[in-house]
Amino acid sequence: MKRSNYVLFASASLFLLSSVQLLRSRSHSVKAAPAEPRTFSNEGLITAPGRVEAVSEEIRVSSELSGRLESVPVEEGDRIHKGQVLAQLENKDYAARVLAAEATLSERKAELLRTVNGARLQERRAAQANMQAAQAVLENARKEAERRRNLADRDMVSRDEAERYERVYQVARAEYDRATQEFSLVDADAREEDRRRAEAAVAAAEAQLAEARAYLEKTYVRSPIDGVILRKFRHTGESVSTQFDSPIVTVANDSVLRVRLDVDETDVARLRVGQPAFVTAEAYGSRKFTGRVIRVGRILGKKNVRTDEPSERVDTKILETLVELDPGQSLPLGLRVDSYVRTGPHETADRANE
Repeated sequence: MKRSNYVLFASASLFLLSSVQLLRSRSHSVKAAPAEPRTFSNEGLITAPGRVEAVSEEIRVSSELSGRLESVPVEEGDRIHKGQVLAQLENKDYAARVLAAEATLSERKAELLRTVNGARLQERRAAQANMQAAQAVLENARKEAERRRNLADRDMVSRDEAERYERVYQVARAEYDRATQEFSLVDADAREEDRRRAEAAVAAAEAQLAEARAYLEKTYVRSPIDGVILRKFRHTGESVSTQFDSPIVTVANDSVLRVRLDVDETDVARLRVGQPAFVTAEAYGSRKFTGRVIRVGRILGKKNVRTDEPSERVDTKILETLVELDPGQSLPLGLRVDSYVRTGPHETADRANE
């Protein structure tokens, strides 16, 4: 009897020990199981994937003219300022057009000045002297013709000779009329239509010069903003064309950083402009980069940022939201981050502390 009790007690002890070991193994297996995929919303907190971008976003800088690049004096990572030359096209032909337009303008201005001011004093005096000389010749021819006519009336000279001197007189009269008209033209003030015609010629030459200078300026590709060179696509000697997309560089103003969030459609009702937010990145461990929601989209769309998690749904609609990071924080542009927007008590507490 005692032996059977002992066997029964030993069996019960063995069963109890086996049960404890089974429970421990299950506990360890639960602890070692992979973590559940991160959810995109919690009470008081909206979680969404995001991507870091510059306040200006990326700007693709290209040339307004087709041609061959003479130089591209910038490299990726260079700091640039607005108006700085990022590239230059070969432009000798454009420079020659400017010189030709400048010469044409100088000529047109001289013609206008001549029209407005009239002839020079020396030209006036010369025209007046020609008129006076023609008048003297006319007077001599008139007297000689009159004398020959009187002699012919008295049959002292032939009628043919008298007529010959009459013709000389008529020629002298015509020459005097011509000299008189020339002096009047040189000495007269400019006519209104002549002045306007000369002014229009000057205006046309100025427009041609402005056009030539504008084309020459377009051969210098300048930065539209202060910022940094992100990518360099073209190098010295390569050609660019306006017929297809051929950016030379991309630039961005990274003085202020933003994060573009893909907020799940189930969380859009809790979003507000001004809500505090922070982002984290795997490369920076537990460090938080703080900011504020500055823009909430007005239309749902497809996802822009992929988390690469197996459980991620790619058919979910999202609402683009912009978070502006606080000054003094630095993250690489294009970095994928996990973003968190406070919508509950934390938001109220944060605002109370401000």
